[in-house]
Amino acid sequence: MFKSILILSFALSICLGSEKVRYDNHKVIRIDISNLGQLRWLKDIENYEREYKFFEPPSAIGTSVNLVVPPHKLKETNAKLDQLNVKYETVFDDLQAVIDAEKVGNREDEFNWNSYFPLDNIYQWVGKFALENSKYVTPFEIGKSYEGRPILGVKISYKEGNPGIFIETNIHAREWITSATVTWIMNELLNSNDTAVRDIAENIDWYIIPVLNVDGFEFSHTSNRLWRKTRRPTSSLCYGVDGNRNFEYLWFTGGSSNNPCSDTYAGPNAFSEPETKALAQFYDTIHQNITAYLSFHSYGQYLLYTYGSPAAETVNNEDEHIYVANATITKLAERYGTKYVTGSTLNALYECSGLSTDWAKGVYDVPFSFTYEFRDNGATGFLLPADQIIPNAEETLDSLVEFVARARDLGYFKK
Repeated sequence: MFKSILILSFALSICLGSEKVRYDNHKVIRIDISNLGQLRWLKDIENYEREYKFFEPPSAIGTSVNLVVPPHKLKETNAKLDQLNVKYETVFDDLQAVIDAEKVGNREDEFNWNSYFPLDNIYQWVGKFALENSKYVTPFEIGKSYEGRPILGVKISYKEGNPGIFIETNIHAREWITSATVTWIMNELLNSNDTAVRDIAENIDWYIIPVLNVDGFEFSHTSNRLWRKTRRPTSSLCYGVDGNRNFEYLWFTGGSSNNPCSDTYAGPNAFSEPETKALAQFYDTIHQNITAYLSFHSYGQYLLYTYGSPAAETVNNEDEHIYVANATITKLAERYGTKYVTGSTLNALYECSGLSTDWAKGVYDVPFSFTYEFRDNGATGFLLPADQIIPNAEETLDSLVEFVARARDLGYFKK
């Protein structure tokens, strides 16, 4: 009985954020899924065992997942691993020690790219950035979150008539590297003296949402570092919807959950969340100007093109996506040797539906629609050390320059 109360208390603290969730002595193990029995066991954990947490959802035989195991579940978990003959390795012996080692800036600190910062610092920097560069930068608000926070963005434009690139980041709260990277790129688009960067800065209009899931992002800083979803109540116990399973195109057609407690909960219906609905309404006003829709995520080192849903047809210009993607990841690897994999989301990563990139392509037929999954391959996962922010951003900007160049080969982004 006492153990059940402790488990319920832990689950409530994760959902409600009554105090900051700690992961002391929680082990992270990387599991290779080799048969149906192993997959079913992991799916049962995902759906019914709230004490565990996944870094990525168990999706298919032949894939791997990182599973967070609480200390009181270690004996039971080890027995099941042995029973099912699961191949696995330990990633972290103490997850909290890794979290504690992250370099996180204080709210009173000046924003920079040597630490991760909470929403207030990012928004203060965005406001200053827009004010100091008002000739070229226009701030905008696409709407409010469930908890009433503004969802801010910027348009960077040097002249009228430019083709556009749309970037949304931090739709998943715990993926801090995404907003850190995009703000660094924003700064470079205004201040870099590199001729190739000046070219894409001045001949493309950039629409950038630095943090889409503002409530979840704030919660990941104040209450639970591993929080992924939005923060709207979805049941008597659980909160949040996976924003990147909540878009209208082929919604809930695979790779998402109808369990409100799941990290991949798709919501009761498409665009149930004020955050995704606000993005959709804003994008509808500018879609005719957009040549590429980019969604920044972590981790795994992938450049993925649509689609993720098994119900979708092959993307209508797959050859063009493959051509620019291969060149883009080759260029990305040049600076630091970071190797990415490219392919469709469904084939290269896993089955998932209701994605923002699928929606942008499926509804608006944007010429290019890509998801970046940033560093690393799983050594630190979502907890990428802050000293990798600038290197990750540098190689990403390199890749964007190459992406535009190769798309121009195909007749897009003409000056």
